[in-house]
Amino acid sequence: MLYNEKEVMKLIESDEWMMDILRAAKSLNLPDWWVCAGFVRTKVWDALHGYNSRTSLPDIDVIFFDKNDITEGKEKFLEQRLLELYPGAPWSVKNQARMHVINNLPPYANSTEAMSNFPETATAIGIKLNQENELELAAPCGIQDLLNLKVKPTALFKKTAEHASIYENRIKQKNWQALWPNITISQVEGVSS
Repeated sequence: MLYNEKEVMKLIESDEWMMDILRAAKSLNLPDWWVCAGFVRTKVWDALHGYNSRTSLPDIDVIFFDKNDITEGKEKFLEQRLLELYPGAPWSVKNQARMHVINNLPPYANSTEAMSNFPETATAIGIKLNQENELELAAPCGIQDLLNLKVKPTALFKKTAEHASIYENRIKQKNWQALWPNITISQVEGVSS
């Protein structure tokens, strides 16, 4: 059983593949970078389900925050660079200084604020290696839902019927209960249209 951030970081630190991914991402020297979402969530849920083998990831989300170059071309260049450093990994790199436009929201102040606007609380989590090569965790919605195997919408995805619909469709599409049967999924309630 995992009970706190320190135990989550120990779990990740003991996984050489995850540490290699984090070292590759760190080597890009990106501002305010994190490897987030399913990268962390999947590891925790696999551990809490007692799985011995890793559940495959559709992508490895690397986010960063750089107002100086918000082009998609820069993100593609960085994905290619990561493929050279760690071939075969399904890298996905997104500059959070531009993602607010795609999400039709006011500009984010940093990557952690961007994470807080991910659809689910259990996905709003990131990990990185700091300057001292120690793990650092960002969890703007906390880690209790992740550790308690609960899927809930973040505050943003409770605000409007449109956001609630995005959350509900994503839950159907991901079909996480087929992979992790012990999770519980909350529906969005009392949303204004």
